[in-house]
Amino acid sequence: MTSRGAHIVWDWNGTLLHDIDAVITATNASFAELGFAPITLETYRDLYVVPVPKFYERLMGRLPTDEEWVVMDDTFHRHYWAAAEDSGLAEGARDLLQEWQRAGLTQSLLSLAPHEKLVPLVRAHGIDGHFLRVDGRIGPSHTSKAGHLVRHMAALDGTGVTVGRTVLIGDAVDDALAAAHVGARAVLYTGGSHSRASLESAGVPVVDTLAEAVRTARELAE
Repeated sequence: MTSRGAHIVWDWNGTLLHDIDAVITATNASFAELGFAPITLETYRDLYVVPVPKFYERLMGRLPTDEEWVVMDDTFHRHYWAAAEDSGLAEGARDLLQEWQRAGLTQSLLSLAPHEKLVPLVRAHGIDGHFLRVDGRIGPSHTSKAGHLVRHMAALDGTGVTVGRTVLIGDAVDDALAAAHVGARAVLYTGGSHSRASLESAGVPVVDTLAEAVRTARELAE
């Protein structure tokens, strides 16, 4: 198996899109709605987990009630999408996408961001043409990525993409779990939602730059 057939499934939030500041702003806004104290980036990265209600449980000491979840989820998304418009791509991301495509390799994008919000934002950054397809979350927000990756890979059937030569590059332990669920590989990037220690618990390669993530993806596909 060679890297000529390698396929990357890119995560969006915290990976290609450097939006961690927007995430912290929105998280603290959602906490303020219920009278909880704000958290730091370090605390966020140490405790973040998907599904998101489990993250709130780690912060609150209990799962949010259904009513609290609705308030926090609505508040988070309202503040996040207002701030996300000012978030740029991660360092080197645009060049890496272009170089991978020029090499004759394929890539796609899968995010837990709502599909109807994701597609216009990716297009606004002018990178949509690099991907075989762009898929966002369809359905409730308290889900993990595994089921969405199953759907994503099924939609790529017929394009020449095979799961054995697919590497998911993301910023969360949930990305590694999703990749394992479908039989793909994963590389995790420290620039997003998790601390390095948290990412290393997933047992997959952990890198500090997207350039290193792409190099590692090539190696994993050989």
